Amino acid sequence: MDLRSYIERGKQALAEGQGREAALAYAHAAQIEPNNPLIRLGLAEANLALGDYTVVRMACQRVQELQPNGGLETMIAQALLDLLDRRYDRALQDVNDVIEQDPSIAYVHALRSYLLRATGQDYDANLARARAARLSYGGRFDNCFPEIERDSVSGYTPSAHPPRSDQGTQRVEREAIPTWSRANGLQRQVIRTRFVLSQYSGLVTNILIAINVVVYLLSLVYAPLFSFGAQVNGYISQGEYWRIFTAMFLHANILHIGLNMLSLFFIGRAVEQLFGTWRYLLIYLLSGIAGGLTYYFSSPASMDPSIGASGAIFGVFGALGIFYIVNRRALGSYGSAVIGQWVFWLVLNLAFGIYGNNINIIDHIGGLVAGMVISALLIPRLGIGRKL
Repeated sequence: MDLRSYIERGKQALAEGQGREAALAYAHAAQIEPNNPLIRLGLAEANLALGDYTVVRMACQRVQELQPNGGLETMIAQALLDLLDRRYDRALQDVNDVIEQDPSIAYVHALRSYLLRATGQDYDANLARARAARLSYGGRFDNCFPEIERDSVSGYTPSAHPPRSDQGTQRVEREAIPTWSRANGLQRQVIRTRFVLSQYSGLVTNILIAINVVVYLLSLVYAPLFSFGAQVNGYISQGEYWRIFTAMFLHANILHIGLNMLSLFFIGRAVEQLFGTWRYLLIYLLSGIAGGLTYYFSSPASMDPSIGASGAIFGVFGALGIFYIVNRRALGSYGSAVIGQWVFWLVLNLAFGIYGNNINIIDHIGGLVAGMVISALLIPRLGIGRKL
């Protein structure tokens, strides 16, 4: 394994709460490049999870020696030293400074969650933990930090240095908190909404499936839904543009909706987890619309109706493939395997669309290409997050 692979393995092991595996991975990386501050910091993080605080101090001090002029690794190392000394408030300030400079480091958000919980700020701690899970694609960072000793009176262990009550100092400390975490009404509501969504994996996928099922059931008792909602290009040319959108939620029969919703359930939940709620929803809707537009421009005068969520689902499937392709190095040997599987199912579904009956392959291809392009613009990358 190369240096990058060892670092990625260490980061993933920490996210999964496996301190020993993380320590081994960073130890191998240190043999390749012993004076890399990122690797030394990884050793500190891994040994913190193992409870070997002497090694944590040595590793953090080594990071500071390797970065005499400061840097993200030095700031995180200082936060870990302050944590060991139970100077939680100071450690929290260090972590906030790191997030201001680079909000993409999952471990730092997990560390912030721990420090907030140590100071009795459980609500904000839950938000930070959800952020860490999102950035690490589901990591919980269990057992990565010392057990918090709760004070029987105040509910948490205060920091070693005396608290400061000066209002001006409190204002400065508040301004040190990242903008997205400050307690103003609108931002707090946005953060709360994101936190709720992050607690329910696949929520948007389930909602989309429910909408499609409800519309299908309504169409059984109210047949004009097909007449007003199906994509008929001749009517679109006359100004009925909504049909490109509404056709995405109509299905011909139980087999049609069953296959589509089964595909969406398995593929959609994975893409929602990888891309996040709003990017996933954007990919789904825009792919479906793009598939409809592709079909329309291919035969604008056609009066043959077209319905179904297949264009949107092909777009989601395309997004999954783009994610694997872009992040193939970070995924290692697993990346090659899943890309091969993705190509196999893509070819199989396209072949089925070409040779099948009553299948709008043009819509499928339009949705697929749109999903790949949109996801390439929105793609979250699994890189190491910091320069080596």
